[in-house]
This record gives sequence, structure tokens and C-alpha cells, in this order.
Amino acid sequence: MRGRINSEFGDILVDSDVIASCAGSVAVGCFGIVGMSAYNMKDGLFHILKKDSLKYGINVKIADNRISLTLHCIVAYGVSILTVSENLIESVRYKVEQFTGLPVEHIDVVVEGIRVID
Repeated sequence: MRGRINSEFGDILVDSDVIASCAGSVAVGCFGIVGMSAYNMKDGLFHILKKDSLKYGINVKIADNRISLTLHCIVAYGVSILTVSENLIESVRYKVEQFTGLPVEHIDVVVEGIRVID
């Protein structure tokens, strides 16, 4: 799926992988987020993604040039999941809208696990 931006010079197409990479880089910078996670079908386990593959922990849907995101993340132990999730949603929404120029309709946060930070 791609978002379309019409300008006076022509159309600009934004791929969903670009949006996912942007959202992933913003998400790992938020307080309380240890990393993004991906599901391993073989083992049935979730694992933390490295920085170069953050987009695999994010599902992007674009309909009528409106973006919907689902973020699969791992949260630090001892923090409020509600507070971290609200901060994550606001930060990702702001940065993605500024980056793409497309409105973000909604963001779902799926907490796949917790991890103790040393």
C-alpha cells in the first residue's frame, strides 16, 4: 500500500515500509520502550528486533490516504504501560504526520512483553 500526496509538481507516493521505518525509529526513542518485537512462527516466541529491521514490528494500513498503525513493542519492567503507551502514540502520530504529510487515523499498541533494564 502507498500513500499519495498531490503537489503542484506531480504525485508523491509514500510506501508503507517507509512509514513503518519512520514509526519504528521514533518508537524506540520513547521512554519505557525497550524495542520493537516480531513473532517467530517456528518457535512461537517474540523477540526484540535490531535497529535495521524495526519495520517488521509495525503493521501499516493506508486507506483513503489515512494511515493506521499497529506497533508491537516490548516495554521496560516497572514503568506504567498506560503512560508509556500514551506517550508512544502521541510521539509516533506527530512524527509520522510531519514526515509524510498524511493524517494518522489511529494507532494500536500491542505490548508483547516486558524486559528488565540494567
